[in-house]
Amino acid sequence: MIKITERKTERLHGLDHLRTIAILLVMVFHYGRGIPAYLEPIKQIGWTGVDLFFVLSGYLIGFQLLIEYKNTNRISFGQFYIKRFFRIIPAYLAVLIMYYSLSELKEGSGLPPLWKFLTFTQNFGLNAQTEKSFSHAWSLCIEEQFYLLLPISIVLLFKNKLQKTTPYLIIGLIILGYILRLYNWQEHVQPFIDNGNRRQMVYGFLEKVYYPSYNRMDGLLMGLSIAVIFNYKPNIKAKLIQHGNKVLLAGLMVFMLAYVLCANFISYNTSIYGYPLISLAYAIIVLAAISPTCLLYKFKTKFTLLIATLSYSIYLTHKQVYHFTKMFIKDLGNESIEQWTFWICIIIAIVAGLLLHLIIEKPFLKLRDKLLKIT
Repeated sequence: MIKITERKTERLHGLDHLRTIAILLVMVFHYGRGIPAYLEPIKQIGWTGVDLFFVLSGYLIGFQLLIEYKNTNRISFGQFYIKRFFRIIPAYLAVLIMYYSLSELKEGSGLPPLWKFLTFTQNFGLNAQTEKSFSHAWSLCIEEQFYLLLPISIVLLFKNKLQKTTPYLIIGLIILGYILRLYNWQEHVQPFIDNGNRRQMVYGFLEKVYYPSYNRMDGLLMGLSIAVIFNYKPNIKAKLIQHGNKVLLAGLMVFMLAYVLCANFISYNTSIYGYPLISLAYAIIVLAAISPTCLLYKFKTKFTLLIATLSYSIYLTHKQVYHFTKMFIKDLGNESIEQWTFWICIIIAIVAGLLLHLIIEKPFLKLRDKLLKIT
């Protein structure tokens, strides 16, 4: 029997639940038209699944690097980038090969130049009208840029004895993101709203507000803030983790406020205030999920362990799967099958993620572990 997941004693099950929620939100959001009516409220906020992934990455990667520096007074760049390479690149390249070699699997109008995918700069200058295929790689670009810069930044801060400026630096970057979003909204979105050109308004929003890294760092920075607190503020950490369920409730309350504020995906409120607010809500919920007193931490389920394990592979492939499955079902012309298209797409997307995980992702992760033992 093939073993898909590993139950490690130190595994944070609360984060598995959140990874599962994140990928399901993304899957619902990206499905497009034809979603069951009862899922519309989830689709409305489905775009925030990426922000939840950002918060999780900010915390996990930040914690890993900070505790290494705290314990050894150094960061092993070689080991860190080996880990990231084998975790991200093999499955990513496999999906890229499918996009560039099998045109029928392209879910959109076209692809950006290959070099943009290979350098993880696809989210800059992306043409939302003519380069829709694999457009969801924009979030991977932001994460890879973060992985490149974070370890270097940590070493520079500590070597120059500037680590105490970290809170101000994080707050400053969040404020900078706010200013840049405001500027880009006024320059590239508002003019098209004023003249009633909705199509160009959407393109301006996606290209200049939604995709660029400098506008979307809130989640990563707030996740990193949790890592800083857990490594260097033991008193604050102790007080927070004593009240895990109360922290969770606070996070849910902030999330509901963000849900109301972000009623429209493309809006001034969502773009200017919604991104940091939704990231704050998810950061509080992540903080609760890693607190031993929280029900998210205590509760274990094989389902979320499985989906969390497959979440990266599912993210890479789900839009291709949706496109191909919808075309296949439409060609069948069977109305009784068509009414189940959404759930068929979801199931096949999970199966496709499982196959990519077993064929590509997991073997390369095993190879990574062997290489790390040698080095």
